[in-house]
Formats: sequence, C-alpha cells, structure tokens
Amino acid sequence: MATVLKALPILPLYQAVSASIAPLSPLVLYCRRKWRPDDFDRAAERFGWPSLPRPEGPLAWLHGASVGESLSLLPLIEKLAARGMTILLSTGAASAGAVIAPRLPAGSLHQFLPLDVPQFLTRFLDHWRPNLALVAESEIWPNLFLEIERREIPLILVNARISPNSFRRWRWIPHFVESLLERVDLCLAQSEIDAERFARLGVRHIKVVGNLKYDVAAPPANRKELASLAARIGPRPVWVAASTHRGEEEIAMVVHRKLAQRFPNLLTIIVPRRARRGDEIAALAGAQGLAALQRSREEPDARLPNIYIADTIGELGLFYRLASIAFLGKSLIRPGGGQNPIEAAKLGGAVLHGPYVESFADIYQALDEARGGITIRDADTLARVVAVLLNDAGKLRMMARSAGECVRRLGGASGAIMAAIEPHVAQLILEAHRRRA
Repeated sequence: MATVLKALPILPLYQAVSASIAPLSPLVLYCRRKWRPDDFDRAAERFGWPSLPRPEGPLAWLHGASVGESLSLLPLIEKLAARGMTILLSTGAASAGAVIAPRLPAGSLHQFLPLDVPQFLTRFLDHWRPNLALVAESEIWPNLFLEIERREIPLILVNARISPNSFRRWRWIPHFVESLLERVDLCLAQSEIDAERFARLGVRHIKVVGNLKYDVAAPPANRKELASLAARIGPRPVWVAASTHRGEEEIAMVVHRKLAQRFPNLLTIIVPRRARRGDEIAALAGAQGLAALQRSREEPDARLPNIYIADTIGELGLFYRLASIAFLGKSLIRPGGGQNPIEAAKLGGAVLHGPYVESFADIYQALDEARGGITIRDADTLARVVAVLLNDAGKLRMMARSAGECVRRLGGASGAIMAAIEPHVAQLILEAHRRRA
C-alpha cells in the first residue's frame, strides 16, 4: 500500500479535486456546521471573500487553527505590532475568533481562513497581499502552501510541532508531504523531537526555539463578573474541571459525590471544551441526582448549587481565578491528548490531569517534576487528591506556587522567534520606509 501511495501523483490530483469541488463548498460548510457550529454571518470569508479592507503598509499574516494555537501567537503578534507591522490573524474555528479577537493589539485584524480550495485562496491572498506568512504548529494545507509560494511570500512555521500520530500518517505519503514542506522557508520548532520529525518529512531549514504557549499572558477576566461570582461562592470549597470532554463530566460528578460526604458545601465548576454541550451535561447531573446550573441560562445572582456548568466561551480566566484546584480534561479518556495547563498554572492553580497528555507531554512532565502537577488515574484518585488539597491550604499554596514558577521559567520562545525572523521583518520595514520617502 505504501509503495502505491508513493507512486501516485497525489499533489496534482489533490489540486484538481479541490478545485472541482468549489461549487459544493456551501454544502461542505453546512455539514460541518452540524458538528461544529460556525459563524454564518461571516461565512463568505470561508470562500475567500474579505470582510475588511487591507490597510496600507507591511502586513504580517499569522494563522492558528484552534483557540489554543491562535492564543499562542499573541506574544508574537504583540512584538510584530510593536515593530510597526499591521497584523492579520486568520483562524479555522469560529470559537478561536471569538476568544482571540478582543485580545488582539489595536489595529490588528481577524479573518477566517478560507477552505483549502485554489479559487478561494487566490481571492484571499489577492486581497490581503501579505508580506510574511507565519503558520502555527502543524497546519499543513497543500493549496495554501502552493499559493503562498507562487506569490513568493516567505513562509515560516512557528511554534511548530507534529504529534506522533500525525507524523506516522504523513510518512505514508512521503513524496507528497516533502513536496509541500520543501516550500517552507524556516521551521521554528517547539522541541528537538519536533525538529527531527519535520526534518524527516522534508523541511530543510529548522531551528528549535521552545514553546510560545509559555509566553502567553494569563487569560483575562471581567472584573465585575469575578467580584460577583466570588461573592456568590463565598467561603465554599471549590474546584474546577476545565476543558472536559465527553465522559469526563461524569467522572467529575462522581468525584463531587465522594467529596460532598466530607465537604457538604462543595462547589464543582465544570467548563466543557465545547460550550454547546451545556444542556447535555446538565442532564447528566440530573440523572445523578445533582443540582446543576448552567451559566448560559442562569438568572442574575442565582444561587449556586452543587454543579456549576460554565457553558460560555472565553471565560476560563474567570474560573481559574476562582478555583485554586484545576483538573485539565481530555486526559482521562482514550484517545486523549490533554489540554493546555499553562493558563491554570499562571493563575495560581494546582494542576491535576489524567495520563493521556501526549499533545502536551513536555509541559505536563515539567509541571509534575516541579511538583506543580499530579497525574490522576481515575475518579477515586482524583477525589483523594482534591480532598487533600482542600483540607491542606499550605500544601495547595505550595503546589500552586510551584506550577506558576515552572511555566515562568520555561518562557522566552517569542524572543527567540523574533530573533530568527528579524531579517524578514527588518527588510519589510526598510522597504516600507523607502516607499514613503
């Protein structure tokens, strides 16, 4: 099978097929919306139609597919904006746009990335005419890379990483992926392992600079909402199960019932990874005999029951500030991969997580070794650890402090990336000055 795949002219075939399905793209978006609700008010952007004018001057275009990837670009965006460049950030997920747009520097722009169809990307790039393309992590889109190269735009992979599973999949079509990655001007990898994988897939120029996520500022919180919720919680013991996936909410509820025998006034906050699952989680709580309140449906100043379901977007910073114990989801299920724990650590949280954290293995290992994180295997273990921390304020403070110090110590990637791309940035700024002169 691998031999057959190597022999096929996959790239020309991909281009032809993707171009031919352009008329079906509205149907593709409609079907995708059934699984991931999208912002239909801006659906035209998915076809490459811009919703904003292009400003004059040098423009740096950065792309991050998801919430985590786009947020990781913020330190770099701020540094590029400080150098006088206009920033265009594109995202794939609608939720990423909703979360990151309010945190962009003044004058920065957000658009959704078009589908990987030649006609749409041509329209997008003809309008925006970026001078520099910075793509986060492992977003490898064939037509996107080809169109960038055709316009002779420098293409740089930043915060580049590639998971073991993705690496194995790409290895099935080595000539195809090599023909794409040889178009990358520079790959700035998170780790030596990522650098080695990209080199084996065909990237020619690679440098290890560390992980941008350590440099991202702690997520904001509305001060009025924070004060209001803190007053409603009062002296109650509280912990948060954050970025949970299906199956982990039930575990959090089992843990709550175990802990409630010892802490009868306990508040468990559940922040699902997908806010739209609020109704489903509330039904699960009801089935277990637990009173639950959804944030998206609550009346002002409503009494907080056993389970508080934070089914809203962009408020993790609020709940990390309210609870010093944070369990990070997508880590007790298989397949998992984990969720980013850095925000919780930066906001003074002791980090608890399951064993399935492959997507953030280095981060969790560092936190565990610094005694700012603990690996949890099941509901019984989670209940025991949360009980110990709720009962021992000194131990909780020490663990939270260790987590915060760990992530601060590992920062610095944004400075290393700026140093690596400085030749491109300096040239663009110099050319802009010459045109104005």
